[in-house]
Amino acid sequence: MVNVQSRNFEQEKSELQCSRLMRISGLLNPLDRPTDARARLLSHFQSAKGTTEHGRKWDDLWKEGFLPWDKGFPNPALVDLLTERQDLFPPPPKSGRRKALVPGCGKGYDVLLLSAFGYDAYGLEISSNALEAARRTEKEMDGKGDYEMREGVEKGRVTWLAGDFFADAFLKDVEGEGAFDLIYDYTFLSALPPVMRPAWSKRSVELLAPKGRIVCVEFPTYKPASTGGPPWALPPKIYLAHLSRPGEELPYAEDGELEESKLGETSTTGLRRIEHSQPKRTHQIGYNAEGKVTDWVSVWAK
Repeated sequence: MVNVQSRNFEQEKSELQCSRLMRISGLLNPLDRPTDARARLLSHFQSAKGTTEHGRKWDDLWKEGFLPWDKGFPNPALVDLLTERQDLFPPPPKSGRRKALVPGCGKGYDVLLLSAFGYDAYGLEISSNALEAARRTEKEMDGKGDYEMREGVEKGRVTWLAGDFFADAFLKDVEGEGAFDLIYDYTFLSALPPVMRPAWSKRSVELLAPKGRIVCVEFPTYKPASTGGPPWALPPKIYLAHLSRPGEELPYAEDGELEESKLGETSTTGLRRIEHSQPKRTHQIGYNAEGKVTDWVSVWAK
């Protein structure tokens, strides 16, 4: 466990150093300007409308093998949170296990990690090709490195779900009442057009168990909203505004910036942010050109 985390951290540092050298030499654009990969994403999703069409667009990228968001291992920020801040999470029930959901799970790294921490972990994908890749990841990586079972913890089951986060069909394959003790978001919200943010916040609250937690690794926080997406700009104020007002249409300016001065009172159904801090480490894309972390971690409760 320690050796693999160290290897991942060294890998992150090496990538970051290369990235900085490339920026200095002019081979890589600054973080707030489009890279070739993001320009392709912008073009790919320009005509997409509605959840179904967005789903097809993502599946097309999986078919092509164009996966610039895939990092090959779980976000170190989540590893550290689960390892060091168990005080933020309710203890497991006397019988049964806690359930975790990862919407837009991709190759499933975070799902396998949560299973190793004792959760019955569900990876949800609208792309069938992504789920095929997740099943391969499970076979190749199960029980290795970050996915080793923690001492004193009974490993949870892993279930791959095909479906739309905003529809109920996938819940038929979820054990129990369909509420989750932990919902993890990293790059899922940033992949959704801003018009879908009210639906995302409402759905997230609906799927959360009474004592559950939503964990967000907030990314990308460094770019202006006017640059578009995906990934769409997500400074901390976006999470705070929407999760404290689930389902409400919020005021945005023409350039895509949230108009905070026009926000109303928080909702009685809104979530409380019980933790907000910058992680010690994260994926390389979450550092700026000076090597400083730009991601934030937030934890939310009812």
